[in-house]
Amino acid sequence: MKLLLIYTGGTIGMVQSEEGDLHPFDFDQLLKLVPEVARLDAQIETWQPWEPMDSSDMQPEHWALLAKGMDARRKDYDGFVVLHGTDTMAYTASALSFMLLNFGKPVVFTGSQLPVGVLRSDARENLITALELAMATDAAGAPMLQEVAIYFEYQLLRANRAYKRSSQNFNAFESPNYPPLAEAGVSLHIKQDTLWRPTGTYQVHPVWKASVGVLILVPGLSQKMAEAICLNTGCDVVVLHTFGSGNAPNWEWLPELIDAGQQRGISFLNASQCRLGGVRQPAYAASRMLRHAGVLSAGDMTLEAVVTKSMWLLGQGKVGKAFETAFAQNLAGERSL
Repeated sequence: MKLLLIYTGGTIGMVQSEEGDLHPFDFDQLLKLVPEVARLDAQIETWQPWEPMDSSDMQPEHWALLAKGMDARRKDYDGFVVLHGTDTMAYTASALSFMLLNFGKPVVFTGSQLPVGVLRSDARENLITALELAMATDAAGAPMLQEVAIYFEYQLLRANRAYKRSSQNFNAFESPNYPPLAEAGVSLHIKQDTLWRPTGTYQVHPVWKASVGVLILVPGLSQKMAEAICLNTGCDVVVLHTFGSGNAPNWEWLPELIDAGQQRGISFLNASQCRLGGVRQPAYAASRMLRHAGVLSAGDMTLEAVVTKSMWLLGQGKVGKAFETAFAQNLAGERSL
């Protein structure tokens, strides 16, 4: 068993100096702080694709670099564990679930809320269990996990179903619309009926186009502000972040704005501000207008998955009807509705 441990940055890779400030470690120091890693029955090698960065600075070009690097190393390793800052982990992991579609090997993202060198840190358990999950095989020796996932605080979640729910608690991530893939207690319980399996031939697509805008609907939003975001920023896709089951206010100008955008080739998506549930057009009259206007439902997808999937499809040159047809498909287990 051979695993690649990838360090991109984040709290998990920080140690506290005598002065009290935090700075990144090197991998040798990690093994000293988490000696249990050496006891795993696996050959673990490391890769640091860039100087450790705060995950708030993570951009689509970093997603593509990760995808390319993992693709180049795919035949050399049985599994991959990515150490990543928590703030944008759900975005990076969601993006990788599309860029590495049908990868067929475990890719487990993890991190921590406290640095690895802190006494009460959650880093040790998260790292060790993430590695164990990447090592898990079935009776035939095939990897149990063949998708991109996030492991945090005793739960393994599908990457494109998860979001960061807390900046303070150790159970920082949640998957409200899909059950955990595995739970860690006295033993590791991998729920095989929840796992995603490749549906086609693997081919890496480390492409993206960041012409995706998000318009959060709030009471009092003016037509002028909405037009500035939707029509004057070069967007190919606009995500309408709606209320409840996909509802929008009965503003007279909103259908006109959508029509004006569509005339320019812009696709509009309906994603709910509610994390649990999703868009059900037209559950209410307030969402019927959006459906009649040709706004495409994002179902129960997370906003992170909506944004990264849209960027990925646009990067492949899919616009208009081609984009909307592809977006509506469940490509990597990202949607049930």
